[in-house]
Amino acid sequence: MQFSPLTERRLANFRANRRGYWSLVIFITLFVISLFSEFIANDRPILMRHNGELFAPVLFTYTEKDFGGVFETEAKYEDEYVQALVRESGGWMLWPPIRFSYNSIDWYIESGAPAPPSSRHWLGVDDGARDVAARLLYGFRLSVSFGLGLTIVASLIGIAIGAIQGFFGGLTDLIGQRIIEIWAGLPVLFLLIIISSMVEPSVLVLFGLLILFSWMTLVSVVRAEFLRARNFDFVRAARSLGVANSTIMRRHVLPNAMVATLTYLPFILNGSITTLTALDFLGFGLPPGSASLGELLAQGKANIQTPWLGLTGFATLAVMLTLLIFVGEAVRDAFDPRRSDNLVGT
Repeated sequence: MQFSPLTERRLANFRANRRGYWSLVIFITLFVISLFSEFIANDRPILMRHNGELFAPVLFTYTEKDFGGVFETEAKYEDEYVQALVRESGGWMLWPPIRFSYNSIDWYIESGAPAPPSSRHWLGVDDGARDVAARLLYGFRLSVSFGLGLTIVASLIGIAIGAIQGFFGGLTDLIGQRIIEIWAGLPVLFLLIIISSMVEPSVLVLFGLLILFSWMTLVSVVRAEFLRARNFDFVRAARSLGVANSTIMRRHVLPNAMVATLTYLPFILNGSITTLTALDFLGFGLPPGSASLGELLAQGKANIQTPWLGLTGFATLAVMLTLLIFVGEAVRDAFDPRRSDNLVGT
């Protein structure tokens, strides 16, 4: 793919910032690994053989009767009876490295829950006898996916509103600014807690509630860029040629505004993940039982005698948010023309 000289220079500036570049590589690697959580931590085998046939329990649901059992309910692969049926047929099971899912309860732990780390549970179990490593893996995926989705949707809304305000100005901009000032003055966290306590918690409901208050981050930046660029000569020339306002905004003004917008995206993602974690920590976030970093921190707070719970959640959040901050700083420096020459030479 051929990039413009300006884009190539910005990419070179980003790669020159070694801290930000490697933070992005590490973050993407961790996220890609978490996308395959079902193949890393699961109470179902990845692959198994029974009566000469191959089965993929990690992808499909099979009943106990499919393996020669009695019940037509889903097979419990960790049960000794099911494993005996597979062995008698000359079959085998290929298990993931962690033989527990995020909601699997270990009924055979030697000590009471929560239990410390062991060879069976690498990071211990929480107060519900669930594997902490599995919940951490699934919780990381959920937090990053939720934050990415929230960042994309909120950014699109904020860019659209800021573009309309800045391009048309006048009364449109005046009314829009007054509405934003009122909306921004609301106590967001308290409102989210109140609304979350009134409706049944779910991922979609929480996503919609956070969208209501997350779109304002980019409005001021995009508005300022459109206010600055709407009177440029090329914009006036396009207007005089009869080009539609929507086309001018999309083709001629928006690319200039995106330079400043892109520098904010890693920080918006950071804030989205932090907000979700805070709500989960307070008990007003995702439904009970969901794999959540905030819920892991809450368990660490409630079980002071088990420091591995709190330390695991804290270390994960600290590393994840630090990586995003480093990436954001590198993106900001890459788009800063005043630092371009210095960065490329380093």
